[in-house]
Amino acid sequence: MTPDTATHIHLIACGGTGMGSLAIMLQARGYRITGSDQHIYPPMSTQLETAGIQVYEGFDAANLEPQPDLVVVGNAVTRDNVEAAATREAGIPAMSFPQALAHFFIQDRHAIVVTGTHGKSTTTALIAWLLIHAGYDPSVFVGAVMRNFDRTFRLGDGDHMVIEGDEYDSAYFDKGPKFLHYRPRTAVLTSLEFDHADIYRDLDHVRSAFVRFLDLLPDDGCLVACHDQANVRELLVTTPMAAPVQTYGLEAGAQWQAIDYTPTVHNPGTMHGMSLTILHHGDFYCRLTAPLFGRHNLQNILAAVAVATRLGLSAEQIVAGMASFQHLKRRCEIRGVVNEITVIDDFAHHPTAVEMTLEGVRLAYPGSRLWAVFEPRSATSRRKVFQQAYVQALRLADYVLLADVYRGNLLTAADRLSPQTLVQVLNPQTKGAWFYADTNAIIAHLCRESQPSDVILIMSNGGFDNIHERLLTALAQRSVAPCR
Repeated sequence: MTPDTATHIHLIACGGTGMGSLAIMLQARGYRITGSDQHIYPPMSTQLETAGIQVYEGFDAANLEPQPDLVVVGNAVTRDNVEAAATREAGIPAMSFPQALAHFFIQDRHAIVVTGTHGKSTTTALIAWLLIHAGYDPSVFVGAVMRNFDRTFRLGDGDHMVIEGDEYDSAYFDKGPKFLHYRPRTAVLTSLEFDHADIYRDLDHVRSAFVRFLDLLPDDGCLVACHDQANVRELLVTTPMAAPVQTYGLEAGAQWQAIDYTPTVHNPGTMHGMSLTILHHGDFYCRLTAPLFGRHNLQNILAAVAVATRLGLSAEQIVAGMASFQHLKRRCEIRGVVNEITVIDDFAHHPTAVEMTLEGVRLAYPGSRLWAVFEPRSATSRRKVFQQAYVQALRLADYVLLADVYRGNLLTAADRLSPQTLVQVLNPQTKGAWFYADTNAIIAHLCRESQPSDVILIMSNGGFDNIHERLLTALAQRSVAPCR
């Protein structure tokens, strides 16, 4: 049995955004799909259930009975996972997630791969929607739920596939970055910073992964790269490339540049956006309005415009598509407004992303008191190496509430971020900073201290104990009884 003749495919650790989306896509292509994972939460748990995919709770060799024709192994799965071990012992063919995505879906399509430390999901979704709105029929794979069609993926019959390309490793048996499997023809490089400290030693180690990726671009391909990023500019100078390069940014020298950007009218309880003029080689290209805000999203918009233009869209098509973009869930998503207090959910976890998100929310809500509620949950945010960077980022808020390090016991004290130390440093630089070991205490604090017109920005790359809905419920009950 080979992957080409497989009919039953089993996915180990299918509850993540990538693996869960792949499971549903494979089922839509006619394969019989099973999967296993533990502690799956929405939105992927809901999507898998709606798709009717059988998901086993926990890992067990019995989950491979009857024996599948192919096993796809998630990158969180270790070599000693019981299902991974059973797969090897039974001689069942196995693939990593990115190998499977490329084999079954990219194939000979024109792959548009969006890479970088920040902005990948938004830029991927922007490019995808511009193509769809213009009448193209691309397949799409992104690491967040796209609000325009309420999914993390789209299966199209067109010649293009738009993919979010992650530099994280692929599987326990494939330690190369995921994006090396994606056969790029057009690529975007949004940014380049030290990230994923659990697998990369330093910035040079991260840079080496991107050098390998850029080497995959063919002569007739194209790289669209952010001119504003010093590390990106250096990479372009030091890395020989056959493919042509287009640059974008807010700074002078970029081939695609945004100028005259202004916020649009803000209505309470809704995210406003920006109007901006785009120049191409210094000449007027278009003026558009997008329901996004912040300097980082100006850059994301420019990247999408550059790619869309290369793929044949007119300025008029781009302007119309951008105006109807609905952004992503968990990217400055308003979860609710209670008693004029706005609760926002954001996926930010790298310190630069936290800083850019806070800057953007400041722009969107001028004059409001801004609360930053942060859970150090990702492999990056849990590490002490970023301690000072989080001070720089979080001090942009008026008030800061820090949760405990998620699964902090898995790190030594020398390697682990210290929220308590962050609070001590942040207190004189903000109007107040606090550490709480559980979400009940965070909710109680916000109920006591928040006021009408406040904005509460909750940042985590995980479920964060369902704090968003629990907080909204508590705030709604506050007028009846004090929160405790």
